[in-house]
Amino acid sequence: MITTLSGDTSRLRATVDFVKEQDTATLLRLLLPGLDGPELRALAERCGFSHAALLVFPPDEAALDATLADCGLVADAPPRPSVIVRERLAVRHRRSAAELDVGILRPAVVCLDGARRWVEVFTLTVPPASDLDTVAAYERERQHEAHVAFEVETPDPLVLRGLCAAFGRYGAVPDGGGYNPHENGTVFYFTAPAEAKAGYRRVELYVPGDHRDVLAAHLDEHRARQPAETLLRLLTGAWTTQALAAFVRLDVADAMDGNAMDGKRAVGVADLARDVGASAPNLATLLRYLAMLGVVSEDRDGFRLTDTGTLLRADAEGSMRALALMYGGPFYESFAGLDHTVRTGQVAFEQRFGENHFDHFARDPELAELFDRSMAAGSRMFDPLPAHPVLTAAAAEGATVVDIAGGNGELLGRILSAHPRLHGVLLERPHTVETARRLLGAAGHTERCAFRAGDFADVPAGADVYVLSRVLHDWDDDRCREILRHCARAMTDTADLLVVERVLPADGSASLATAWDLHMMCNVGGRERRADHYARLFADAGLTLVDRTPLPLDGSVLHVRRTGPADTRSKV
Repeated sequence: MITTLSGDTSRLRATVDFVKEQDTATLLRLLLPGLDGPELRALAERCGFSHAALLVFPPDEAALDATLADCGLVADAPPRPSVIVRERLAVRHRRSAAELDVGILRPAVVCLDGARRWVEVFTLTVPPASDLDTVAAYERERQHEAHVAFEVETPDPLVLRGLCAAFGRYGAVPDGGGYNPHENGTVFYFTAPAEAKAGYRRVELYVPGDHRDVLAAHLDEHRARQPAETLLRLLTGAWTTQALAAFVRLDVADAMDGNAMDGKRAVGVADLARDVGASAPNLATLLRYLAMLGVVSEDRDGFRLTDTGTLLRADAEGSMRALALMYGGPFYESFAGLDHTVRTGQVAFEQRFGENHFDHFARDPELAELFDRSMAAGSRMFDPLPAHPVLTAAAAEGATVVDIAGGNGELLGRILSAHPRLHGVLLERPHTVETARRLLGAAGHTERCAFRAGDFADVPAGADVYVLSRVLHDWDDDRCREILRHCARAMTDTADLLVVERVLPADGSASLATAWDLHMMCNVGGRERRADHYARLFADAGLTLVDRTPLPLDGSVLHVRRTGPADTRSKV
């Protein structure tokens, strides 16, 4: 497991900048959209923005001091124990709280408005080679403890209850809290509404003193949160999928960007409706729904794209337009047969379309291209992969990397761009190979990249690194073993295999992998797996799982090497 302090330093610098730039009223408006006028003034008079918080993972005290110094921060006291964060981490990772050395520092920051605020730094000490590396990687990725905080000016129970009620009226939801006896303070955590614009989803109200009587009601609401409303919101998830797909099919995002020129100025509904050929009143209804989701924002001049909505433009960097069309199209239709899959074990996609996922897409060139683009749309998962030590070491030797079933070459292109001395081979279906040849050629990689049309049985032998990205989850265990045996036969004793997948969490915690497990079952008859499950599949093919490193979007890269001759016998 790879952990570095550089990520902690950049996150801490960003937090310092955020604290310097905000003031109470502005931040409350960002966190609680719709809060304005007398209620905003009343809230701002009773609580003030005090700090933003994050969790870092120094190996020791000296490293922590160096990180703080790099960010212009000075701690005027040693860390105090953090009871609340330590307990949250213990529960989340099923650890004993006693083994988690969690502290709090609050170095001061002088802000642009002249106020003195703080950066609250939670520190979990992770010594070198500690088994806490997995905790650190998980928390860096998900940022559970990052939050903004307001300190209550008058710690009166009536005032406190009124503040909690006001947060609730504007969409904030109770999200736990606790009393810290080390500093005699009570914290009330909230989850900000989905349409919040502050960049933080967790909000803290900090109250000096012991207010566990008021906290009890807050925690009860957190546990019981109106299950009927929660269920109703869940049941309307299909509406969100189709609203996003309609937004894309009508090319509204591209029209908004074209009208606004710079993508920032608001565009009137009448102009948009004319440009996309839609009914203006109906388009306004769609846009208001999408504004609630944070895809667009609305003011008196019209609507504008948010950063989220910009990803639905066709020409946006990292565009997710193809995913919206795929999830709102063929995959949406197949999910109507999910009960059939659960009941019979048969794939819903095949029941709906009369053939398997791959044959259906290959039969329709436009659909095949859309599928390949939708796979590339999840490319943020790949951002850290070119820096993996296996690829870095291979680059120093001018080695060859084979991307097996590499789609349109998105991942291989990133690897070759990051390492000019590497050579690449892309193995794919014939029609996809031609698409990849064009895209990699346009990126200037033609001289360093070979293209092979074929199947898994055609994995070229003798390369230095093999990549199998988001492939195994398409197949059942028997087919996975067959694919891995093809890889093992092609690999030399010193070759490396990098398997990129979403890995199911062993502790049942929330993960995109759990959602994709359902998706793969319904649409291709595949599945996501836990790390120990992958390890068994690798072993059956004469391979060994060496290491696992987290990637964005709940992805992982599994580093695999040969252990000996592959076992070619069939498995039951």
